Amino acid sequence: MEPFFNALRSSPIKRAPGGWFGGIASGIALKFGWSVGLVRIGILLSFLLPVIGPPLYVVFWLLLPKTDGTIALESLISNR
Repeated sequence: MEPFFNALRSSPIKRAPGGWFGGIASGIALKFGWSVGLVRIGILLSFLLPVIGPPLYVVFWLLLPKTDGTIALESLISNR
């Protein structure tokens, strides 16, 4: 699993610190130079499609690394 998590760490999008719910919107906004508010609105609109929005957000939360390189899924697996 280590090569998989190392590949995730090289992702250009990181979960940014100071985010509201996991830093996903903040990380996307920082990467693309967009307004955090607009990205949050886009994410909220995606939740209107319940089959896509919430599961995709959870996947991003589990797989996108924080700026310090920690990955939520890796932490969950290693704590077992």
